[in-house]
Amino acid sequence: MATDVETEFRDLKRRVGVIENSFMFLTQHMKAFHKDLLAFQARTEQRLGKLDGRLDMVERRIRDLREDMPGIVRDARRKRRRKVKARSTA
Repeated sequence: MATDVETEFRDLKRRVGVIENSFMFLTQHMKAFHKDLLAFQARTEQRLGKLDGRLDMVERRIRDLREDMPGIVRDARRKRRRKVKARSTA
């Protein structure tokens, strides 16, 4: 009976060892994955920050164009009227 207990105990130790090794393996992979994920997040945030800056610049230029548009149209109409007058007097 003592040998049965010892055999079972050794078998349990072996099985626990297998489980512990598997857990360590998974833990190492999860740590590496987490590190890669953090690096990816940092790169993504950096790229999005640059994109935000570009979008802000485009927004400012569109706003400026919206403010300048009435003057541009007015100047274009004046030039057109001058050309029409010049043709009609020629």
